[in-house]
Amino acid sequence: MKLIVGTRGSKLALAQTNRTLNWIKTKNPHIEFELKIIHTMGDKEHGKPLFSIDAKGIFEREIDQQVVSGEIDFAIHSLKDVPIVELQTGTVIAAIPKRDSPNDVFISHNNIPFTALPHQATIGTGSLRRLAEIKYLRPDLEVQPIRGNIDTRISKVCNGELAGIVLAEAGLERMDIVNKITQRLPQEQFPSAAGQGAIALTAKEGNTKIITLLQSIEDAQSRAEITAERSLVLKLEGGCRVPIGAVAKAQGDSLTLFGSLFSLNDHQKISAQTKGTLSQAIELGTVVGEELIKQGAKEFEKQWREKYGVW
Repeated sequence: MKLIVGTRGSKLALAQTNRTLNWIKTKNPHIEFELKIIHTMGDKEHGKPLFSIDAKGIFEREIDQQVVSGEIDFAIHSLKDVPIVELQTGTVIAAIPKRDSPNDVFISHNNIPFTALPHQATIGTGSLRRLAEIKYLRPDLEVQPIRGNIDTRISKVCNGELAGIVLAEAGLERMDIVNKITQRLPQEQFPSAAGQGAIALTAKEGNTKIITLLQSIEDAQSRAEITAERSLVLKLEGGCRVPIGAVAKAQGDSLTLFGSLFSLNDHQKISAQTKGTLSQAIELGTVVGEELIKQGAKEFEKQWREKYGVW
């Protein structure tokens, strides 16, 4: 049996897609795959910061539309690119394999640690969450929005255009370039985005044959972590224009969820944490979200949306 798989065409997308397909093939050796490269809005609007693009699902919508139409059998995405509120109508997240590192990492010119950067050094990132985390810890630093693949971003550091960049450790692991990392950033200071480090396999709703196949590489702990994190963001009605940190960690049947939110102007941070079981993932997200709301999350969100627009 040959299945057509949709993916973006970047080096990172292809690396994580091929690795995921190898996992599926290990469990289902009779299956063959054909890759279909699909260009998304996020690929075409490569000159704009992500938070300035006025659309949801910019890295997955066009791909999942072909899942629904039957042009491809399933799709492979970075899970944090899959919208929480508006999953493509007619698709489901059929499987979430074992999650890679959710941490952010720092890559700097001459391997200078983040805390040792000179005053007013310029850091590159395409994420408002990372911008907020950087400015909370080092308000003296300049933050420059950047786009482009991992190689392009790293080259800006190597040639001295930027003092450093913050990006996801998982991407560097999948590209086998972890030797470029200056330091792994602690999640207490740089809580990651919901779903960071995880892969989503989407299939057409009701396509039992494909869904069952993909579930052969499902990881229950990773699914619970992602469910809790996305539940938290949903409770806060957050999005790419609100800097929410959401970090869930599963150990056995236990699940801990930490959430945080940063203000725009006065370098404030609020946070909350709770613990339960894997089966309580949705409820844990709601609990942490409600606690953050009590601490002023809605006012923080208002600040960001007034500056960058409703999302």
